Amino acid sequence: MLAGLALSVTMLTAQVKKDFPAHWGKPPEIQTQDYVVLPAGYGHGSSTLKHWINANLTRDNAQAEKGIAQPPSEAIVRTPPLYTNNFQDAKLGELPDDLKFANGEFAVAEDAGNKFLELPGAPLESFSVQFGPAESDNVAVSARVYGTLRGRRYPTFGVGLGGVGGWKLQIAPAKKALELLDDQAVKVSVPYDWKSAEWTHLRLQVRKLQAGEWQIEGKAWRAGEDEPGAWTITAETDEEPVPGAASVFGSPFAGTPIRYDDLMMERATPK
Repeated sequence: MLAGLALSVTMLTAQVKKDFPAHWGKPPEIQTQDYVVLPAGYGHGSSTLKHWINANLTRDNAQAEKGIAQPPSEAIVRTPPLYTNNFQDAKLGELPDDLKFANGEFAVAEDAGNKFLELPGAPLESFSVQFGPAESDNVAVSARVYGTLRGRRYPTFGVGLGGVGGWKLQIAPAKKALELLDDQAVKVSVPYDWKSAEWTHLRLQVRKLQAGEWQIEGKAWRAGEDEPGAWTITAETDEEPVPGAASVFGSPFAGTPIRYDDLMMERATPK
């Protein structure tokens, strides 16, 4: 009985900040009743979980040195990223040099051992920052985003491709919607139940179907959940996408900071 109670308390108090790689498999089911900082920005949990993470990181590093690629997800095949940043090596209070055209006081912050990019809760305007190479199509962007509501005020935030005037995937909590925007114009909107004070994954891609036709696809899911195999929202266009970098953006209308982590730009998947 006591052992079962210890396990339950440990599992309830674990605060994992980001998803584990799929090829690591499931974390240990039986864990010690303690609470420590987890490596690589994973948050807090038991020392059993800490040792499991370290063992997987050591194995991944050893295989990388030998040129052995990690197995991709069974459902979603990805290519090596064009750009990635989890901010673990970034200096606190500064904007990393590889982020550009920042409109807003973005800076690296830290909570419980995890570093991330943070947009302050004031002023109450719209801001963005860009990263990665300039691309026009067959490219994708993803990130984790964390925001909070205050009273009846909500933030809006998202990811973009094609620079300032390109396509954007935006969560609009006040409208309970996930939206695709072309520049600033909302083209498609679907219902989405956003949760305050939880990390949310966003992924957007622009894919060329044939001459004069492009598919815009987006999805959103909560941290700790598996990435959906199907796209949540889609649109088609006959207007050639503008070339530009990827971006994250936000409007802190709640007056609270917005956090961004695990920025990635990569080639679009076939579906």
